[in-house]
Amino acid sequence: MTQTLARPGRRRAARAAAAALPLALLAACAGTADDAAPASSASATTTTAGSPAEAATYQPRIVLTYDGGLLVLDADTLETVDRIEADGFLRVNAAGDGRHVMVSTDAGFQVLDAGTWAEEHGDHAHYWTAEPALTDVVYAAEKPGHVVVHDERVALFDDGTGEVTVLDVHDVAGGDEAVTRTHTTPSAHHGVAVLRTDDSLVVSDGTEEARTGVRLLDADDTEVAATDACPGVHGEAVAADEVVVVGCQDGVVVVGTDTITKVASPDAYGRIGNQAGTEESPVVLGDYKSDPDADLERPTRVSLVDTRTASLRLVDLPASYTFRSLGRGADGEALVLGTDGALHVIDPEAGTLTRSIPLIDAWTEPDEWQQPRPALHVLDGMAYVTDPATNQVLAVDVASGEVWKTAKLDVTPNEITSAAGRHAH
Repeated sequence: MTQTLARPGRRRAARAAAAALPLALLAACAGTADDAAPASSASATTTTAGSPAEAATYQPRIVLTYDGGLLVLDADTLETVDRIEADGFLRVNAAGDGRHVMVSTDAGFQVLDAGTWAEEHGDHAHYWTAEPALTDVVYAAEKPGHVVVHDERVALFDDGTGEVTVLDVHDVAGGDEAVTRTHTTPSAHHGVAVLRTDDSLVVSDGTEEARTGVRLLDADDTEVAATDACPGVHGEAVAADEVVVVGCQDGVVVVGTDTITKVASPDAYGRIGNQAGTEESPVVLGDYKSDPDADLERPTRVSLVDTRTASLRLVDLPASYTFRSLGRGADGEALVLGTDGALHVIDPEAGTLTRSIPLIDAWTEPDEWQQPRPALHVLDGMAYVTDPATNQVLAVDVASGEVWKTAKLDVTPNEITSAAGRHAH
């Protein structure tokens, strides 16, 4: 059963602005469904089931994983658009173009067409939907790892080989033709890479036994700066002015234009391994664990890294959280989904907890990271929260704290991401 409340103001305003196109422009640019697919995405278009249908405005969709496949929901109604069966443990990440999602499978990074997209025509756009489809486009990887979208490119990291593959987000379903750059690290490891506007590449360094540092390379793969003072490298976020923050077991490193600066944790062991950033804010939200001997530490503090001052502060929360609990609101709010069932909202500049929004029942982190646990995903100022205990997904307006919709699923949700239905410039 789906509970429906009034559409929140932030989403309503954004959708209304997208829909309010002059009739003359629409008439002048009226096209057939065959015109809808960008030429660069021919591979994805040919594998999408059904004929495209034009919509008045963009139609965002949510993609969930479950044991047995993928579930695609309408982000506005939370109704199921399609169910796609697939074997194995699946992971999902947005591909950056508003239409596709990268699905990590045994074969590598497989492209899911979520069936929602925009075609731009100068000063306006046309919006289209179709049935979702798991395409046959796969970027091979022995161990598909991190997927990082930044500046019209998406970087895929293969933990099994150390190979970085960078794609143009406008052609992520284009196969080999979408690849704009590759790089292979000296040794394979569980790593991460970020390509910036100036074609500088921020990439982790290490081996299968130990991840140790971060390197900054120029467009020709020449080393600009490097550090080996980042044990246990994990997680990344891009802040304002394209400053990249990478997590370590004892703090973070902040990668500027041509420098790498270490920011130490206040504890000898202060691991920051998962982060959430926004390019609108110089402050990066991260997790924080301080017990090196705990197999499963349930942290109750989060970190805030100010990239302007290369400084770090900790914020106490009323509950613990997990690696799928971090997010950022449309206005830069730092969001943490707690095991108390509440969404905790932090002012990143002041470093204070401003409010807590009760959402679901209290829960306990499972022993294995692959097991379902409540997860947070933010799109267009809306926080989408999964509740595996009740097989539900909630849509929460972050600005008002109002639970906009709640939907009951017939599967147990695990990971969550989205396809916005339009490209974010």
